[in-house]
Amino acid sequence: MSWNPALDPDCPTGDAVDAIETVIVPRARDLGGFEVRRALPAPRRQMVGPFIFFDQMGPAEFITGQGIDVRPHPHIGLATVTYLHRGAIHHRDSLGTDQWIEPGAMNLMISGHGITHSERMDGEALKKPQSLFGIQSWIALPKGAEDREAAFIHAPKGDLPMMEGEGKQVRLIMGDAYGERAPVETPSEMFYLDAVLEPGAGLPLPDNHEDRGAYVLEGAVEIAGQTYDQGRMMVFRPGDRVSMKAGPQGGRVMLLGGATMEGERYIWWNFVASSKERIEEAKEAWRAGDWQNGRFQLPPGDDAEFIPLPDR
Repeated sequence: MSWNPALDPDCPTGDAVDAIETVIVPRARDLGGFEVRRALPAPRRQMVGPFIFFDQMGPAEFITGQGIDVRPHPHIGLATVTYLHRGAIHHRDSLGTDQWIEPGAMNLMISGHGITHSERMDGEALKKPQSLFGIQSWIALPKGAEDREAAFIHAPKGDLPMMEGEGKQVRLIMGDAYGERAPVETPSEMFYLDAVLEPGAGLPLPDNHEDRGAYVLEGAVEIAGQTYDQGRMMVFRPGDRVSMKAGPQGGRVMLLGGATMEGERYIWWNFVASSKERIEEAKEAWRAGDWQNGRFQLPPGDDAEFIPLPDR
């Protein structure tokens, strides 16, 4: 088995343990009329499979003329996955990508050696009130892909497999699960699902992946006789067969996981790397600000400003 920071090989198995290894209560942060709940990384769990960062954005309502406005900033060693339930975000990056991210679509940005992007609600969108509700997650890249070329892939909602029946609608965002495979190639073995469950509907977890977690986005689910309300992430023991059942009001759950990384990952600001030296090199490159010939460039069409390197 590959490296897993919270798995003790001497732990008891079978009936001697609960099916749930860890329950994570996200940390809430107010960004000025806009709340983010961060489930990963957590004190007891840095990653679930390759997922090293998991943020719930909103739900938020913006009046006319207001919205999120994230200036250009850099990433290395990771892939971002932005998946919305409501609202729209304007994504621009240093590859020249200019893409509106909308509900139900999959948007994968692979940073590799380095990429810069911005996320805004701008233009015509500011002429009316807006909503925002969704998840942004980061996937740590395997060591062999940390220095790969950057890329951005957009998969429309209609291209993603949808599994329906027995009171559930399950969209496969990335990877493979339940015999289906999403159309976009992933940096490593993984799965990512959006499951909407009617009251009392049951759903087993995929059993073909090493590491698995579930985040209750709306409503509640019951697992092994325990109820977990919205805003909770459960991480499950490898190999256990686990099923969940929606509560009396139904539930919406994000399921995630996959193969664990081959070693520890370091996180600093927007950088993820297998060594501290890689992060120091990226810090110096961003601080230098050589947008013409350096490691990082600013997004075409959004190059008038950027987020400076933090003083920490």
